Amino acid sequence: MVLTQQLDGAASATLPRLPLSAAERRVCRGRRYLEDGRAVLLQLPRGQQLIPGCGLADAGGTPQVVVAAAPEPVVVVRASQPLALLQAAYHLGNRHVALEVHPQELRLLADSVLEQMLHQRGLQLEKQEAPFCPEGGAYGSADHHHHP
Repeated sequence: MVLTQQLDGAASATLPRLPLSAAERRVCRGRRYLEDGRAVLLQLPRGQQLIPGCGLADAGGTPQVVVAAAPEPVVVVRASQPLALLQAAYHLGNRHVALEVHPQELRLLADSVLEQMLHQRGLQLEKQEAPFCPEGGAYGSADHHHHP
């Protein structure tokens, strides 16, 4: 399969979905499973990153599946003051924690040590099972699409 561009809603709605975690979207080789349980073997060029909504096509260029962000255990971080949320982002960034950044919240993969640190800083934490699309970083490609 080859990586294609972002698919529009109509095109992606008719294709099988390939749900992948944030970590799986960075590894473009190996066996993965479609939502319906069928196995697919990815053998994409190294260095590519799969982005939710992009298609994977056959050798002829016809899209066969659409990549989706699989639900993962995440922690949603909120604060009563914007500065507290900004400070949390700073401290998590210092620890090189992958973050999904939204105007009123941060999301990170569940981690009891980080959760304790954030709780001690007075932040509100909510555990969820949700897609996780962290920022790509200053030097990496973006893997980020906001989810409601």
